Amino acid sequence: MGAVPISSGQAGGLSPLSGVQPDERVGELDVLRGVALYGVFLANMMGFAGPGLMATEGQLLALPTAGFDQAVGELLQWLVADKANSLFAFLFGLGFYLQMQRLESRGADFDRLYLRRLSVLLVFGVIHALFFWVWDILNLYALAGFALFALRRASDRLLLVGGLLLALFGRTAHEYLFALGGLEGWHGMPSPYADEAVLARQAASAAGDYWDLFRLFAQYTWVDWILEGFIVGWFMYALGRFMLGAWVGRRGWLQQAAQRVGDFRRVMQVTLPAGLVAEGLARIIDLYARFDRLPEWGGWGLAGETLHLLAVPVLATGYACAIVVGLHSVHARRWLAPFGHAGRMALTNYFTQSLVYAFVLFGVGPGLGLAGRIGTIEVLAIVTATYAAQIALSKVWLARFRYGPLEWLWRRLTYGAA
Repeated sequence: MGAVPISSGQAGGLSPLSGVQPDERVGELDVLRGVALYGVFLANMMGFAGPGLMATEGQLLALPTAGFDQAVGELLQWLVADKANSLFAFLFGLGFYLQMQRLESRGADFDRLYLRRLSVLLVFGVIHALFFWVWDILNLYALAGFALFALRRASDRLLLVGGLLLALFGRTAHEYLFALGGLEGWHGMPSPYADEAVLARQAASAAGDYWDLFRLFAQYTWVDWILEGFIVGWFMYALGRFMLGAWVGRRGWLQQAAQRVGDFRRVMQVTLPAGLVAEGLARIIDLYARFDRLPEWGGWGLAGETLHLLAVPVLATGYACAIVVGLHSVHARRWLAPFGHAGRMALTNYFTQSLVYAFVLFGVGPGLGLAGRIGTIEVLAIVTATYAAQIALSKVWLARFRYGPLEWLWRRLTYGAA
C-alpha cells in the first residue's frame, strides 16, 4: 500500500473539481482515520454510558460486572482516551493540507471551495449536535478549520511551535484563565453531571420522550459547553492538532510512507514505549489520588495532569507510526488494511455511530434504554461488533459507489457536483 506523492500540475487534464484519483489516495491516511474513528467511537460511548451523563456512579457500581468494568475502564483510559481524538484531529489538519495542495495543483479556487466546505461541515455539526449527538465534534472542527484556513500560509515554525503549545496546553490554559477571571462553575445553575440531572435524562429516555431529552441535552450543552467555556478549550485543543497535521503534511512524510518506513519505525521505537510509560504513570497517580493513597503533597494532581498532557501526543504519534509500519508488513497489513474502508467513509460512519449511542442507551422509539444497566465490558463488545459491521458495510458500499452517502452530500453541497 505504497503512498504516491501528489503530483504537481493538472496531469491528465483533470477537472479542478475531480475527486481524489486512485494514484492520489494516501492509503495510510484512510487506515489511520479508520483506526482513530474506532477509538473515538469507543471513548465516546464509554463516556456517555459512564457516570455523570446517562448513568450514576451508584448504578454502575451495583452492576455484577462492576469490578471488571473498572479494570477494563482504566485500561482503556490508559490506551485510548484522548489519543484517538488527538489522532483524528491531527489527520484533519493533514488532510486540509493535502486537499489544498491537490486543488491548487489543478488550478481550482481553493479559498472559495474550502470555506464553503467548512460552512457545510458547520451546518452538519450543528444539526448533529442539536438533534442527534450532544458531543458532536464536527461543529468544533469546522470552527477550528476556519482558524487553520487563516493560517494556511503561516511559516513552518509557527505551525509547529504554535501547534505544540495549543495541543499541550490549550485546554489547561482555558481552565486557568476562566478560574482567574472567576468564570468557572455552573453560574448558579445545577450541575449537569449531578445524579439529579442524570436521573432526569434517564426518566425522559424511559418515557420515550424525545423532545424532553432534547431539552435536557440542550440545557447541558448551554451550561457545560457555552457558560463553562469548554468550547474555548476544545477549540484550542483541536486547532493545535490541526496545525501539527498541516505541518506534517508540508513535510510530505505520509505521502512518501513507502520510502520512509525506516524513519517511521525509528520514531515508533521511541514514542510508543515512552508514551505508554508516561501515560501509565499518569493513570497510576490519578488512581492513587482518587483513593487518597498518595503522600501529603498538593502537587500530585498537577504532576499527573502534566504527565498526561505530555504523554497523549507522544503516544498518539507512536500509534500512528506503528500503523504506518504495520501497513508495510505483510502480516500486520492483513489486520490493518480493512480499517481503510471505514476511514474512507468517516463522516457517514461517525453519524451512524450517534444512532448506535441513541439506540443502545435511550428508550426513545425502538431504543433499548440500557443507560445505567451496562458497564464498560458491554460497551466494548457493542462498539467492537458495530465497528466491524461498519467496516464490512463500508467495503460493500465502496465497491459500488465512489463516496459514502454523507461524503457525497458534503461534496455535492461544496462543489455543486457529485
